[in-house]
Amino acid sequence: MRASKLWRHDKDSMVTTLFIVWGKLMKPAVPMGLLAFLLFAGVVNSQTIRDLPPPPPMATPKPKPTPTPKPPSEEVLDVVRVTSNLVMVPVAVTDSQGQAIQGLQIPDFRLLEEGKQQEIAELGDPEQVPLDIALLFDVSSSVSEKGFFEFQQNAAATFLKEVMKPVDKAAIFTIAAEPTLVQPLASAEAAAAKMRTIPAASASVPTAFYDSVAAAAKYLAENSESRHRRVIVVISDGDDNFSERIRALSIADARATLSGQSAPASALAALNEKHRRAVMDIQQLVQKADATFYSVNPGGPSVRMNQISTRAQNGMESIAAATGGTAFLPDGQADLQKVFRQVAAELRGQYLVMYYAGTDVPAGAFRRIDVLLPSKPNLKVRARQGYYRKK
Repeated sequence: MRASKLWRHDKDSMVTTLFIVWGKLMKPAVPMGLLAFLLFAGVVNSQTIRDLPPPPPMATPKPKPTPTPKPPSEEVLDVVRVTSNLVMVPVAVTDSQGQAIQGLQIPDFRLLEEGKQQEIAELGDPEQVPLDIALLFDVSSSVSEKGFFEFQQNAAATFLKEVMKPVDKAAIFTIAAEPTLVQPLASAEAAAAKMRTIPAASASVPTAFYDSVAAAAKYLAENSESRHRRVIVVISDGDDNFSERIRALSIADARATLSGQSAPASALAALNEKHRRAVMDIQQLVQKADATFYSVNPGGPSVRMNQISTRAQNGMESIAAATGGTAFLPDGQADLQKVFRQVAAELRGQYLVMYYAGTDVPAGAFRRIDVLLPSKPNLKVRARQGYYRKK
C-alpha cells in the first residue's frame, strides 16, 4: 500500500518537472494552462484505463418461451359448421304453361325438412348462380339406329350454347358399352364443338345406361365447385343391357331370345327386380351429388308400346322426380327442339335455396324435404325430394 502511494507521488513530481522544463523551452508558443490540462488529462486517463477492472461477461440471452397456441376462435368453428351443415336445394318454378318464373324472394318460399320448417339462409338468383352440366349422349345401337342421330347432336349442341353463360361449364359423356368422358368441364363453345364431333356406333353396341349416369354423378361431385348448380342431362332411351348392376341377367335373357326360347317368368321377374334396384341406386347417387336429373328420350311416345322401353322410361322418370328434374318424351324432331328450349328455360330460372341443417342428424341419413310457395298456389314447384346427410 505504501509502495503504491510512493509510486504515485514520484510520478506526480515527474509530471511537474516535465511541465516546468517544457514550459521554459516553449514559453509563448503554447498557453501554459492548456498544456497543463492536456498533460494532466492524458496521465489521469491512462491511469484510469489501467485501474479499471475488465468488463463483465455478456449475459447469455434466455430463449423466448414458445407461445401457447390459442384455441380456435368461434369464427373458425362457425366456418366448419357452415361448411358441413349447409344444404343447397335447386328449385324450378314454372307457371301453367311451363314458363320459368323469376324474381321470387326468400319470403315467397317455405322449406320443410322432415315436416319441420327451416329458416332459409340464402336464395341464389338463377342469373347469378353458376351452372355445371354433365351431358350424356347415347351412341349405342339402341339410339343411333333411330335415324336422326345427327339431328340430336345439333339440337344438344344448340341447347348448350343457349342455356350456358360465360361462368357455366359442361362436360360430355358418351353412353355405350361403358361410359366415356369425351369432354371435361369446359365452356359452351368447347362443349358444343365437341358434341358435334361424336360419331355414332358403327356396329351393334350394348348400353350401360346406369353405369354412365353413376359416372356422371361421381364426376360432378368431385369436380363441380361448391355453391354451383349441378345438372345431369341425358339424351337416351334409358334402356340398359350391359351395366354391372344387371349384366349377368341381361346376358342370360339375350341368349334365351337368340335361341328362340322365352325366358322363364322367374328370370324376367328377377331381371325386373335388378332394374328396380339399379334405378334406386342411381337415384341415390344423383341425390348424394346434389344434382338434378333431366332426360330426353328420342324414342318418343312409341316407347309405351314396348315393355322394355316402358321400364326404361319409367326408370328415368323416377330418377328425375326424386332429384327435381323432368323426363321428357319429345314427339319427333320439331318437338325435340322444343323440349331442349324448355329445359334451357327451366335451368335459367332455377333457384338455389340454401339453409343450415341441424347438427343432431347422423351422417348418411336420408332427410326428406319439401319446398312450397304458400302465397302463389298457381305456380308449380319442382325440387328434389330429399338429401343424404354428408359426413
